[in-house]
Amino acid sequence: MSLALNFLIQTILWFGFMAAIIFGAAGTMDYAGGWLYLGEMAVISAVFGLHMMRVDPGLLRERLKPPVQKDQPLADKLVLIPLLLLMFGAMGFMAADAARWHWSRMPPFVQWAGCGLLLAAFSFMYWTMRTNSFAAPVVKIQKDRRQAVITTGPYAIVRHPMYFGALFYSAGTSLVLGSWWGLATVPIVALLLGIRIGIEEKALRTGLDGYDEYAHRVRYRLIPLVW
Repeated sequence: MSLALNFLIQTILWFGFMAAIIFGAAGTMDYAGGWLYLGEMAVISAVFGLHMMRVDPGLLRERLKPPVQKDQPLADKLVLIPLLLLMFGAMGFMAADAARWHWSRMPPFVQWAGCGLLLAAFSFMYWTMRTNSFAAPVVKIQKDRRQAVITTGPYAIVRHPMYFGALFYSAGTSLVLGSWWGLATVPIVALLLGIRIGIEEKALRTGLDGYDEYAHRVRYRLIPLVW
């Protein structure tokens, strides 16, 4: 299957799945926050995905692989699966909160601010991917692609910038979907990412030359000046 066709099929399936969760939980198709979120995510995915297809097809091919892979440590599988379940479950909860239960009452300007936060989060994560061509979605050493330590761009600030951006993605999702209660998922995501960072650091320190020296220079793992 060509890379372009694989990207198209996975994008359609991914957004179909997200739409089913969001509108199924909302109990209605008349949910502006749901349409706003899916619309922005579709545009961002298309623009960034098509650009990556042109400038770094190898990384896009890696990121289109399944979330559970052969060379992936068992510990990463045990963390990644709950993380994905949390993401989908939280998405449904936020939609139900905003459109079915009406627990949250969020002004439209806050939802539009959430759109800006989502765009900023994805722009930062895309900067990370453009800096690091080995930013695979699973923990593994990519010996076939001659993986090397990346020390420039956002990696000069924190050792795991993709996860840093993911925290803002989680917050932005909650705002766009119109759920104040959804913001409570951000610290849970941070906790799971912190556990995964420990697994990833172990793999990188034992399997990637130069990572120990890099970790000594860049002290912070996830949040600058904090941890």
